[in-house]
Amino acid sequence: MNGDLVALIHALQGLRVLVVGDVILDEYLIGSASRLSREAPIPVLEFEERRLFPGGAANPAANIAALGSTAVQLGVIGADADATALRQVLQARGIDTSALVVDGGRPTTVKTRVMAQMGLRFPQQVARIDRLSRAPLPPAVEQQVRHHLQKHTPSVQAVLFSDYHGGLLSGELVEAGRQLARQAKALLTADAQGELQKYAGFDVVKCNAGEAQTFLGRTLAGDGAFAEAAGQLARELHVQRAMIITRGADGATLAVPGAGEHHCPAPLTTEVFDTVGAGDTAIAMVTLALAAGSAPEEAVRLANIASGLVVRRVGNYAPTSDELAEAALALP
Repeated sequence: MNGDLVALIHALQGLRVLVVGDVILDEYLIGSASRLSREAPIPVLEFEERRLFPGGAANPAANIAALGSTAVQLGVIGADADATALRQVLQARGIDTSALVVDGGRPTTVKTRVMAQMGLRFPQQVARIDRLSRAPLPPAVEQQVRHHLQKHTPSVQAVLFSDYHGGLLSGELVEAGRQLARQAKALLTADAQGELQKYAGFDVVKCNAGEAQTFLGRTLAGDGAFAEAAGQLARELHVQRAMIITRGADGATLAVPGAGEHHCPAPLTTEVFDTVGAGDTAIAMVTLALAAGSAPEEAVRLANIASGLVVRRVGNYAPTSDELAEAALALP
């Protein structure tokens, strides 16, 4: 079975995916904690370094590119220095940025995390500052986004929507993407981030446990409850191939229309340093695996392995094919 997973990992290369959603520049400011401030009960950090990562919808694109496939990034950025930095971060990872649309009336979304280095293996987060606009897109900007959607969808094997509630993915834009993907016979996947109804009729819809509980209006505990929930969501949302509920250390539960519900346990991870980006990695892996012809359960198993690698790093991390293969072969 592990050998089958390794073969699947190698099949994730050479695909082309359009990633649509709210792109974010993740900024990490890291400093050494030297003393407490006299002004407030907080540590004073002496600056050491600044790290930049692709965040939001840019993170699934980074994961796709890291595995040898092409990610075309469709999103909206501002006309500012942060936009230049984000472009450079994406291009350095081999992501196609030709579909990024500039809106001079809004800032590029930036999430700044202040991290304290206190002698541990990884620095610890002490504060976060977000700079963003959730305003709807101006008509001219939305028209440019639709243009790129129409231009790129016919040439990809999959369209992945990553919804961070930043004002880009309106119901009308999602519907336009749904119709274009169906015409192109492209796989259609979504990391809904709680906006589940918007993605009804997609091939794959992913949410986490908290989002599923909020949408369904009830508490979920145990594999049986999550299996029932995944099945209900699949039916209500008319999901075509798989409804996936990610559950952190408990793995993931999926419902496959016509094939019932399945629980995929997560591999044992003894060190968890940062859960940021694990969900992005999961939807990227599932999208690539299904586009490569795998079964949904196998795709989710691979996504669990990849997410287990991500949480052992600080900041968004995109595992390579070699790292995935090594982790797959090490499974019992």
